[in-house]
Amino acid sequence: MKKAYGRWMSNWENRLAFRSTNRVVRPFDWGLEWTRDWPIKKPDVSEDDPEAYLKALNQAIIDDSDTFFGYEVPTDFRLHEGVLRFTSAVKTAYPENNIVHGKWFPARTDPKKPVKSPRKAVLVLPHWNASADQHAGLCKGIAALGISCMRLSLPYHDYRMPAELERADYAVSSNIARTMDATRQAVIDIRSCLDWMESQGFERLGIVGTSLGSCYAFLASAHDDRLAVNAFNHCSTYVADVVWTGLSTQHIRQGLEGNIDLDRLREVWSGISPPNFMAKFAPKKKKSLFIYAAYDTTFPTHLSEQVVVAARELNLDHKSVVLPCGHYTLGESPFKFMDGYHICSFLKRNL
Repeated sequence: MKKAYGRWMSNWENRLAFRSTNRVVRPFDWGLEWTRDWPIKKPDVSEDDPEAYLKALNQAIIDDSDTFFGYEVPTDFRLHEGVLRFTSAVKTAYPENNIVHGKWFPARTDPKKPVKSPRKAVLVLPHWNASADQHAGLCKGIAALGISCMRLSLPYHDYRMPAELERADYAVSSNIARTMDATRQAVIDIRSCLDWMESQGFERLGIVGTSLGSCYAFLASAHDDRLAVNAFNHCSTYVADVVWTGLSTQHIRQGLEGNIDLDRLREVWSGISPPNFMAKFAPKKKKSLFIYAAYDTTFPTHLSEQVVVAARELNLDHKSVVLPCGHYTLGESPFKFMDGYHICSFLKRNL
């Protein structure tokens, strides 16, 4: 029965994964021009050897990640018709991508009851290639619990997508340094949203990240003590391993192959990979929920299991949940309701 269920789930997962017919194999590029404005000490390695340069630069990022993910707080926050907009602290060549969008879902409260202190808010980070309206249902559910919520548009997604794209290809691609820059921008945009939440009087802050959003959420939380409660929905380890082995990123692997292998890719993306910041995350007083899927071929299950093992070894205050589905099927009934229940109950109980 278990094998039959696994085959059925695998077939369903593949049908959902390959509904998209607009994946593009893009050329490999080290993308060193994307490193020029990073606030990190440049390594004493020649750019004539871009791989060696990026390898050294990633180590410098790990050694001084607070600087790499540091930023100046934006000064142009504006909430209009339920959408927060502001200029990203990370400037890119794409004007659309430089304006951050956050859909605001204020908590549903009973006007007859006094507002309890502290005020709570959660930031929700969608999955890679999510449309602008996806994850709104989760946000409404969180708001219904009395917790205000913001759904953040990730770099190069929906409102922030450059005109030449159909998918959020610049967020994760075979351009090595651009992928890193997009990750840095995502983390800094997250922290900037927390600044706005604090300015509005919110005292207890949490985060929910799904898939790529889960990676961004972990990196942000490792560098920001304000995130007290974390839900990592589809957790995984090294960015390189997911891209190289995952079902939905095989077109990216095609652009990488012949130029780099997995071990070398892991090194040049080490500065944006969660395992390298577990030790930084561990001492912080945070509560974390790790959710993964038993039949996931996009974030392969064994990679998610490694995260849970590391959480136990580091004695993180955490809970882990395994759902009987895959990556794409998590967004289908009944699994999306199971997932939403675990996330919402964890937030309600801990935030």
